Amino acid sequence: MALKLPSRDLIASFDSSDIDLADAQTLPPECYTDAGFYEFEKEALYYHEWLCAGRESWVKNPGDYFTTNIAGEPIVVARGRDGKINAMSSVCAHRAMLVAEGSGNTRMFLCPYHHWAYGLDGKLTGAPAMEKTCNFNKEDHGLTRFAVEIWHGFIFVNFDLDAAPLAPRLTDVSDAIAGYDLANADGDKPEKPGVFPWNWKVMFENNNDGYHASKLHQGPLHDFVPSDLAEFPEADPADAGFLRYNGTLHADASFNATQKALLPVFPNLSETDRNRMTFANIPPTLSLVMMSDMVIYLILRPTGPETMEQDTGILVAPGASKHPSFGHKMEMNMVAAMHIIDQDMHVDELVQVGLRSKFAPRGRYSWQEGAQIQFNRWLIKRYRDAYDRLTGSHLKAVKGAA
Repeated sequence: MALKLPSRDLIASFDSSDIDLADAQTLPPECYTDAGFYEFEKEALYYHEWLCAGRESWVKNPGDYFTTNIAGEPIVVARGRDGKINAMSSVCAHRAMLVAEGSGNTRMFLCPYHHWAYGLDGKLTGAPAMEKTCNFNKEDHGLTRFAVEIWHGFIFVNFDLDAAPLAPRLTDVSDAIAGYDLANADGDKPEKPGVFPWNWKVMFENNNDGYHASKLHQGPLHDFVPSDLAEFPEADPADAGFLRYNGTLHADASFNATQKALLPVFPNLSETDRNRMTFANIPPTLSLVMMSDMVIYLILRPTGPETMEQDTGILVAPGASKHPSFGHKMEMNMVAAMHIIDQDMHVDELVQVGLRSKFAPRGRYSWQEGAQIQFNRWLIKRYRDAYDRLTGSHLKAVKGAA
């Protein structure tokens, strides 16, 4: 089925969401609800951007693998015998059966349907009873491979093998979070993803939003991170991510009833780091909430125009999880965090309901929503680039000028 492109009027309407924050409007509601726009968004974002699939620690040993699904594409990530991490489509090259489910350790991927066998690098190693098939070469029928890059212990994949590398476009973010040494942080694989009835951007925007913190979350579990201490470093829309900071009323603040870090503080944090919370965003799939003693990571995956799933994981300082009191202290942190998350989830669900309304607005922004305009700019650049690429608009403009 041919991709239906957004109207030229919709693309033009993005202009008012891509200006100075004091004058800007929110994105059009149909960007969060329309099935056609979601299909366009897959081409504009998911088929060409770096997508977080998980953590390197999820595949520690040769043969370890896990599966995921991003924007409808089934993916298997495996560590080969050579120690290299491979990412591939888990769709069998024969009849499109999935060759892997869940996670585990294996010597190969064997399609249960007709027993085509694939190595940990996706190469076809066995195809029973294909000797009478004309011009059949095993080397032509492996699993589709994806580009892989490891960033601070997170595994990113890209369906576009010609995409520009990720790390050079995240230098500002990397510098800001270097003290956390996330590549060596402790953290178990999340057990089960959450499934939610709202557009992925609703979730991403909520996590970016410093404006609501002192309103929705007011009370002793959040008042030490006031909205009026929000900061929004400038970011180039061509970059792969952006930051939000929020100052705290005391050092080593953390979400629990004591308001102080209960777990060991990440040892390489600066005094500046310890007096603020850092929010690092690598759209469209990864968002980090960073405190002195704990990092919450969110891996977002759309499942449709108004649905998504999310892995929610925790990272702590190296060795922190080995302490006898770790479980009890983490429980204190998570009781408070879940209270706050539940408030956010309720809002996200009702925002999605509101976005479906014929009366849904294109609202205005507070200065405390500076990260939202950065997210808009990141999105709109890619929406426009995809529209121009798919319509040849730039070529038409050049020919018209000539």
